[in-house]
Amino acid sequence: MSGQLRAAIVQDDVTGRVLMLGWMDEEALALTRSSGLVHFYSRSRQRLWKKGESSGNTLRVVEVLPDCDDDAVLVRANPDGPTCHDGATSCFTPWLWRKILRREESGSESSYVVELLEEGTAKIARKVGEEAVELAVAALSESDERVVSEAADLWFHTLMLLRSRGLDPAAVEDELRRRDR
Repeated sequence: MSGQLRAAIVQDDVTGRVLMLGWMDEEALALTRSSGLVHFYSRSRQRLWKKGESSGNTLRVVEVLPDCDDDAVLVRANPDGPTCHDGATSCFTPWLWRKILRREESGSESSYVVELLEEGTAKIARKVGEEAVELAVAALSESDERVVSEAADLWFHTLMLLRSRGLDPAAVEDELRRRDR
């Protein structure tokens, strides 16, 4: 390692979404600037590494901006695929989505997530419809607690529907941002 480590916050240049936090020493920063691909220093492996060296999901540099006292950098980049090692768009993915990905990866037969995904998109789409009706009914005539419970069910099953189609919830967020213009 050459020199002091600085935090490197990676931001998607198109969406503005924070993708990840890594660490850079002077060598990683120089490689990032010269190659156009983001490099980090791994504290656990004690070596330099290029983001995407095993997954192929590299980060193409748009701009590297140091902070005011030069102990951190903001890297604006264009990702070539998911940034997080677990397949999510960002390492700052909401808790529930991360839990769904972990349950799917486990392959456990006792997991409702695994069971639903194995049953397929049509089954999950029907569950979304059922949960939407239950939420609408609760909103019109039931307690706030019941509305929250039904909204949670709808939210969960909507995320499951996205997963069954191979979509990341970040795509929904991107669409909502697009509509806000």
